Amino acid sequence: MKRIGIILMLVLGLTACDNSDNQKAEEYLKKAEMALNKQNYSEAKLEIDSIRTLYPKAFDVRKKGVKLMQQIDLQEQQRNLIYLDSMMTVKQAEFDAIKGHFVLEKDTAYQEKGNYFYPTQTVEKNIGRTFLRGQVSEQGEMSLTSIYCAGGNINHTSVRVSVGDSYAETPSSKDSYQTTDLGRPIEKADYKLGDDGGVTAFVVQHANENIQLTFNGDRTYRTVMQLNDRKALVELTNLARVLSGIEEIKKEQKEANLKIEFVKRKMAGENVQKN
Repeated sequence: MKRIGIILMLVLGLTACDNSDNQKAEEYLKKAEMALNKQNYSEAKLEIDSIRTLYPKAFDVRKKGVKLMQQIDLQEQQRNLIYLDSMMTVKQAEFDAIKGHFVLEKDTAYQEKGNYFYPTQTVEKNIGRTFLRGQVSEQGEMSLTSIYCAGGNINHTSVRVSVGDSYAETPSSKDSYQTTDLGRPIEKADYKLGDDGGVTAFVVQHANENIQLTFNGDRTYRTVMQLNDRKALVELTNLARVLSGIEEIKKEQKEANLKIEFVKRKMAGENVQKN
């Protein structure tokens, strides 16, 4: 009998502890609900995490916390979408205001995405000219092309821009090629923004100065960047910023929608199991 009494006391003690834990866990859950109502999602998540950490055996309250966490995730992503939609409206308006300053070249027969050029740098206006040309894809990816056709081949693979003792130089191009036009050799080399040795940024910074352009190959060829070429890179850099911003927003919108679909499927699945 004494043994049974001890066991009974232990059971009652454990039950009392469980009830106490449940009550304390419920307090955290209420705080989480209040935070959610105020749209303070970070605080709501912290309160739910506290239940998991402090009261791991409060199973019923933890289940409620899981459901509340799903509501938090859903509302948080829905709020993010509203913000992203407003940002997209701003960026799209910014693009609409400047897109008329550029020429979009795109052959739908073989190109999935076209490239924007500054009007003074289009191909038809620069036949036979040696210069540094910029272009921006419809997705906001900017690149440079160094075009040399000043007579004979120099097999250039990089370029340098300089003002006095200051300069920037591209690494050796991973995409250089040669052709001819009416017997005149033409060399071209491409450099993507971020892999251009800071040349684009240098030109933008010194756009109002006389910039010397040097083609590096078997021998060097030097010329001076024309004002329109410097202006082109400034304008194209801004275009790339706007278009890449739009692409980033699209990416975040897609991720938010995928998360919303995931949470909704999870909530629907749990409701089906419950019924």
